[in-house]
Amino acid sequence: MSDRLYFRQWLSGRDLAVGDDLAKDMRNYAYAIGDAETGEAVLVDPAHGPLDLLALLAADGMKLVGIIATHYHADHIGGMLMHSHYVEGISELLLAQTVPVHVHAIEAPLVEMGTGVGIPPVVPHQSGDVVMVGSIAVTLLHTPGHTPGSQCLLVEGKLLTGDTLFLKGCGNTGRGNCVPKDLYESLLIRLRDVADDVEVFPGHKYALKASASMGEVRATNQALANLPYEEWLPLNS
Repeated sequence: MSDRLYFRQWLSGRDLAVGDDLAKDMRNYAYAIGDAETGEAVLVDPAHGPLDLLALLAADGMKLVGIIATHYHADHIGGMLMHSHYVEGISELLLAQTVPVHVHAIEAPLVEMGTGVGIPPVVPHQSGDVVMVGSIAVTLLHTPGHTPGSQCLLVEGKLLTGDTLFLKGCGNTGRGNCVPKDLYESLLIRLRDVADDVEVFPGHKYALKASASMGEVRATNQALANLPYEEWLPLNS
């Protein structure tokens, strides 16, 4: 990890959106990735308390230059959640500051449908694209399954996994447009070459730890069990 990497992990209901019962119940993580020398940063999945996140960046002397979405669900980027609760997110953030919103190309229409934010400022990407934040390179890895355009972010020995992979379990395989077979292939094939010493940072706090090495997650998480799909699915449904 370079000395220039700026990295923060914040928990909804605790570090942002304090006093918001939904934010506390959802246990979403939001992240900041930046270049400590240039003071530039992107926010990853800035939902629940977007203006709180701007204040947290400012307190660290960092300036927002972009947003990266791991996927389009409202608890990660804002919008209507389960047709009953509105979650603040990228729409409110963009009212305060106009910056690019980096998403997988498949999900650009879904982001617009859920938040009203289209192209531009949405920037569609393909797997393997790199978003530069100052001198810091963030590689986007397409990991479909939980949603069609779910993506993980790889940056200097850290893997931000959104709802593709948690420290315990994986993303929901039974809702909406989730495709369990795609998720299985994302976990066991697309993420197969991620080194054991890479630190995994998930999209929700569903475990006591805030992060763990990929080696530890592989050893303890049944979602990464090297099983035929027919045996894997009942364990992860």
